[in-house]
Amino acid sequence: MTNTTSSAGRQRGAAAPGDQMIYNAACRLIEWLERNRYEGYDAFDGLNARLLRPFTFETPLLRMVLQQGIRRFPINLRPLAGVDKGPSTKGMGFIARGLLRLHQATGDDRWREKAEFALQWLIENQSPGYSGACWGNHFDYQSRSVYVVKDTPSVVWTALIGHAFLDAYEHFHRDEFLQVAASACEHIHRDLGAARQGDDLCINYFPTSHHQVHNANTLGASLLARTYPYTGRGPDRVLAEKALAYTAKHQRPDSSWYYGEAGNLRWVDNFHTAYVLDSFKYYRDATGDSRFDKVMMSGYEYWKHTFFLADGTPKYYNHKTLPLDIQCSAQAIDTLVFFQDRDPDSLMLASKVAEWTIRWMQDPSGYFYYRRYAPWLVNKTPTLHWGQATMLCALTGLYRSLAGAEVAGGK
Repeated sequence: MTNTTSSAGRQRGAAAPGDQMIYNAACRLIEWLERNRYEGYDAFDGLNARLLRPFTFETPLLRMVLQQGIRRFPINLRPLAGVDKGPSTKGMGFIARGLLRLHQATGDDRWREKAEFALQWLIENQSPGYSGACWGNHFDYQSRSVYVVKDTPSVVWTALIGHAFLDAYEHFHRDEFLQVAASACEHIHRDLGAARQGDDLCINYFPTSHHQVHNANTLGASLLARTYPYTGRGPDRVLAEKALAYTAKHQRPDSSWYYGEAGNLRWVDNFHTAYVLDSFKYYRDATGDSRFDKVMMSGYEYWKHTFFLADGTPKYYNHKTLPLDIQCSAQAIDTLVFFQDRDPDSLMLASKVAEWTIRWMQDPSGYFYYRRYAPWLVNKTPTLHWGQATMLCALTGLYRSLAGAEVAGGK
């Protein structure tokens, strides 16, 4: 990639300093991704440790110790443990969205070609054997209550990737992209199932488990709702409405949500809350149904006033700031940009978060660090979907909005 900045200048005109900083940071990140062939580590890929996995004796407790030990250790142990870098389906979904946004902002066909490559890769790397398009991890995953083998589809992965295909359909007007999103909706209906609570439903996280997790439930609903206006399939809207009603009824008195309602899932964090907010907004924008507006905006105000310090530092939990996690930065920027039509101050805060993240979390080589535990203790692991892909999507979305604001303002 060459002459990136000058190309932007030719197509867009002069950029404001903050706008140009964001664009340059995104381009440095793309250069890093391409040097690394769109491969990296994942926060939860510890069970790919071929040198240490045998010592778990395939017991749930020791698998979890290995996975969490590699995830939480402040130095990247993966090369020593035998974890290889690899591609990520969820990562490629965010990369596709980021490249699409760059094409929308600049008109440069390089970004279109790269976005189409990422989308085609996703079409070719679906999880096989299910009723529709779906995607999962490239590693096994062990939690306190469930073991999930690699390639098992996740509603979180499938929904977020489905949104990438809807972005592509809306931008390129190619029916094959809509067909992939519609196929993903079929997977949600036929393979995942949902837990019933009265008239409401909570979409399951995996086909192989029945965990009720709010961000997973609402993300599945968001894809169903956003696809509905294009396909007119009534069951998509009905399931989306019932799923969102489940999460709306579990909003806490302070307008927050637990990660999940089970006793071991009762924490409140930044980026999972942002996923829930995005999902309510996708439903509202797609259907025009305002029934969840109060829930959405009270949740948004809680999130905005709870999870950010004055300088734009994104907190992880509602009760403490550390660790400073790159996923909190990325999703915060993306959600703030998404809510700009509801909050006139959201782009200003998004810019502060982006500037803080570029200053404190971007390596000179272009990638973003995984976590900061203290000013002197930084986990510099190049996580792919968790950091690089989500930050590319967030930065390019902010850049697109700021560029549009400049044009509208005559700058």
